[in-house]
Amino acid sequence: MSDEAWSTPAAKAIPPEGYDTLERGRYGPVFPRTPACYGFSIIAKVKEGREEAVRAYGKQIEEAIAASPDVLKPLRLHYLRWVLFDVGSGLHFQYQGIFDTDFDKYTEDAVRLFSETGITTVFTNLEGFPEDWKTNPESFIKFVREHQFPSFLEYGEYPYVTADEIKKALRLKAAFSTMLDQMQ
Repeated sequence: MSDEAWSTPAAKAIPPEGYDTLERGRYGPVFPRTPACYGFSIIAKVKEGREEAVRAYGKQIEEAIAASPDVLKPLRLHYLRWVLFDVGSGLHFQYQGIFDTDFDKYTEDAVRLFSETGITTVFTNLEGFPEDWKTNPESFIKFVREHQFPSFLEYGEYPYVTADEIKKALRLKAAFSTMLDQMQ
């Protein structure tokens, strides 16, 4: 990939099985990096009566980041989106995450982060989530894989660019703006 691949928007149509060429990771297939980097979406049913706990967990993450902006840094996230919805069969939760590492590393880092910080995972409110997830990363990964719904199209306005590269470019822009302001 050229150094300026980011300058041309790109899209990737993904086959139903989630990859063109099967690559094996430590915990199964590794989905390829796309113009949107890496990521996954899961959908799972919320345990009866746990909607408020799910919403409270969102608030807990907001407060953790306010107290320590780098608390989720090990996950190398670009974006998270959480959605609660009911399609007639009970409340469901959708997790969408875009990040800079492959699936195996992301999930290992998530288990480690939650174990080290004492923050739990919102997934504990979902049906079928394993009780031993903190000591058994394989069970966490198995749950995520069983509830994953691969995307069939991913687009990047600035494809394959990491969150660190974006932050570096923004720091450079700010420094350049400051320099120009001082020259006036």
